[in-house]
Amino acid sequence: MVQVAVLGYGTVGSGVVEVIEKNKDMVNKKAGQELNVKYILDLKDFPGDPYESKVIHDFDQIVNDDDVAIVCETMGGVGVAYQFTKALLEKGKSVCTSNKELVAKHGPELLQTAKAHHCNYLFEASVGGGIPIIRPLNYSLTAERIEAINGILNGTTNYILTKMEKEGADFDSVLKEAQEKGYAERNPEADVEGHDACRKIAILSSLMTGMNVDSEKIYTEGITKVTAADFVYAKAAGKSIKLLARSKALGEEEVLAMVAPFMLDKEHPLAMVNDVFNAVFVTGNMLGDSMYYGRGAGKLPTASAVVSDVVDCARHLGKVIMCFWEEKDAKLADLDNVESRYFLRAKASARAAVEAAFDCEEVLTVPGRTEDFAVFTKPVKERDFAAKCEELGSAVESRIRLF
Repeated sequence: MVQVAVLGYGTVGSGVVEVIEKNKDMVNKKAGQELNVKYILDLKDFPGDPYESKVIHDFDQIVNDDDVAIVCETMGGVGVAYQFTKALLEKGKSVCTSNKELVAKHGPELLQTAKAHHCNYLFEASVGGGIPIIRPLNYSLTAERIEAINGILNGTTNYILTKMEKEGADFDSVLKEAQEKGYAERNPEADVEGHDACRKIAILSSLMTGMNVDSEKIYTEGITKVTAADFVYAKAAGKSIKLLARSKALGEEEVLAMVAPFMLDKEHPLAMVNDVFNAVFVTGNMLGDSMYYGRGAGKLPTASAVVSDVVDCARHLGKVIMCFWEEKDAKLADLDNVESRYFLRAKASARAAVEAAFDCEEVLTVPGRTEDFAVFTKPVKERDFAAKCEELGSAVESRIRLF
């Protein structure tokens, strides 16, 4: 019997216990032996809960129990969660986590710690909730040179943009509705400003390159400046607007990574990903394109991914599951020098100035709208585009990159 502990009995932690208990026969069969949740660590008590007898408040009880072989860290954050995780790994206990913030910040260090102590640090649930993507990158696509990863990695922002597109609503009203439905936090900054997606693409970029991609150095732009008017023009052009997390290999050690809204053709598979769903679009040099789609968050989808890691750990007790993510930092490309195509919406009175400033592929007007117009630019260096927009000043009302 393999003894398991769970750190944190919130949404995901309680889901982990539920998945292990409800799917016990199947989980045990796939693990090759019986799994038992011995401890649940939390600050609170849970009177009346079916598993209240397993709840404890002392971490030392877990770290010092030699019978506990696998621990699920679902606490979140990088403070206590980091201290607990490192202590567990140093004791030779495998850790499975959904904590993308911790993985993005300390992933290579914790992987090395696990390797040194003949255990494992697995984090399938840290990106894409229940979507399998970490394991495919580590195992299924090992014969591929991954050239690019593009993803919709945040359900909250995708829900907001989908509602704006379908209903013609503005950002603030849809955000309020998302908060009322529980899709967005009271403080939605991590989602709407792109920080959550940034951490996830940092993890995927690190696995793609085999080197560490620092999330704090990735260019990140949220969706707060996307307007209902932008969707009017997107519809007229047969396009959609999505918050994309992007990573592209530019050589052996250089990578272009960013998070920003992009306007993309309606026919692209990522344009068809709506509401709270996530998707990861992977391009390999031999396979070509493949996409992984599903619920990117939620109690049971995320918990299911954590338990899949628990099963993997149970199959490999005392053995290290290889993960190619070194501590050496990858070189991040300077975005200023990158060429991008842009959608730019401007005041109608500035049309001559805009057309003079940019090499335009297309000028777009919408019947009934006399106050503004839009252009699609040809590729232009980010630095030059920003400088020209600054010269145009308040005439520029919106700018979104083209995918």
